[in-house]
Amino acid sequence: MADELVSGLLKETDLRVVLVTAGELSRRARELHHSASASASLLAQALTAAALLASLQKGDSRVNLQLECDGALRGLFVDGDTSGVLRGYSKNPLVAHVGSEGEYHWRPALGNKGFLSVLRDLGGGEYYRSAVELEAFDLAKDLERYFTISDQVPTRVYLTVLPTQSDGTLEPLGSVVGMLLQTLPNGDPDAFRALGTRLAGQFEGTVRVHAHQGAAALLKALVPEPDLEVMSRYPVAYTCSCSKDRVKRALLSLGREELEDILAKEGQAEADCHFCTTRYVVSGDEIREMLAAMASATS
Repeated sequence: MADELVSGLLKETDLRVVLVTAGELSRRARELHHSASASASLLAQALTAAALLASLQKGDSRVNLQLECDGALRGLFVDGDTSGVLRGYSKNPLVAHVGSEGEYHWRPALGNKGFLSVLRDLGGGEYYRSAVELEAFDLAKDLERYFTISDQVPTRVYLTVLPTQSDGTLEPLGSVVGMLLQTLPNGDPDAFRALGTRLAGQFEGTVRVHAHQGAAALLKALVPEPDLEVMSRYPVAYTCSCSKDRVKRALLSLGREELEDILAKEGQAEADCHFCTTRYVVSGDEIREMLAAMASATS
C-alpha cells in the first residue's frame, strides 16, 4: 500500500494527531544508498520524522532535520515539504551494528555525543533553526525534547520500524510508521497526557496489526475516539529534485576563472547527488559552451 500522511483533530480536546506510513519510501532510500541495517533504519526514522515536521508547516514550504553524532553513523540529513516530497542521506550508510533492546540500542551507531537541529522555512525568504543536544539517543524522544525546548508545545512523537515476513523472506523495513500528538492552544492537557501514555503502550502493537490497512485505518485504530476528524491526507514519497541543469547552474555560479581552471585541470566536471546518488558529468565541450555563453552575455 502506498505511503501516506493523515492529519486529524480531536475536536472535544483540541489535540492534533498526525500519522505517516513510510515503508515504501524507506526501502527506496535504502536501495539508493546501499544502506546496511542500522543506517537504513535510522534514515527511515528520520525521513518519517521529517514528514511529520513538514505537516506542521504552512503553505508551500520545506523543513529539514539534521543529526550530528560522534558514533559510527556520524550523522544524517533529511528534508521534506508540505506536498509529501522527502529525501535524505546518512553520512555513513554502512553501519549495521546496534546494541541490545533498551536505552542503549542505538548507541553503537550514534555514539555518546551529538545534536539534533531543525531548519524551518517561514516563508518570504526567512528561516528559523533551533537545535538540542542528543540526550536519549532515540530520535522520537529527542524530537520531543526539541518541541519542548524550541516551541514550548507539549508533543509526543512515536516512531517504529517493524520487520515483515512475506513468502519466507524477512523485510527489515516492512512497516515504517510515525505519529505525532500535540496540543493546540486550547488543548486539554489531561487528555493529552492520558492519550500520550496510552499510545506509548499500544503504538507498536497496533501498528503490527493494522499497518497493512493503510494510514487512515491505522490512525483510527490508534485513536478510536468518536470526535476524531480527518483534516488532510496526502501521499508521501522519496523524490529527488536534482538534475543536470542544476549542476550546470551551480558551475556557472563559480565564475569564469574557476570554470576555466576545471576545464584545464580535469577536462570535465563531475558531481554526485547526496540524496539519490546520481552522478552527473558535464563534458569539456559543454563547459566550453558555457564559457562562450558567459562571454557573449558580457560583451
